[in-house]
Amino acid sequence: MRHIRVSTSAAAIFIAALLLLASGGPVTGAAVPAAPAPAAAEQNATGRMSPYVSTHLYFGTGRHDGKPPITDAEFMRFVNDVITPRFPSGLTLQEGRGQWRDKDGDINSERSYELTLLYPARHAPALNDDIEYIRRAYCALYDLESVGRADVRAQVDF
Repeated sequence: MRHIRVSTSAAAIFIAALLLLASGGPVTGAAVPAAPAPAAAEQNATGRMSPYVSTHLYFGTGRHDGKPPITDAEFMRFVNDVITPRFPSGLTLQEGRGQWRDKDGDINSERSYELTLLYPARHAPALNDDIEYIRRAYCALYDLESVGRADVRAQVDF
């Protein structure tokens, strides 16, 4: 019986092609989902939905160098002084538990907050500077590495 030798790179290409065919197409990086067709983007069956962006910010409360975690009172003061003036129409805040890998490679588990901001999609470019200011201000105030951000398109009615 004759043996067939396949190089590692050829085997990897073959496996990738099989996975591509099995999944029905290439997998791309996660991004803001494509907007629905123009008519659907303007309204749903009730005629009231509008295109919005839902921005989620993830705030950790753990600090480095033996400093105590950010307290509820400190975080709420940040919300009242920095976030609310920029988004006075409303926001949603949820407390949770999170973990992440820091710049030193350590996995940190900490109490965290998820802030959700909903705003009309047409206002997204104008509000981006405010959102980025909030992220930078929190990191600077508490000497943190980052505040996570995720933007998602949504159809919203109030």
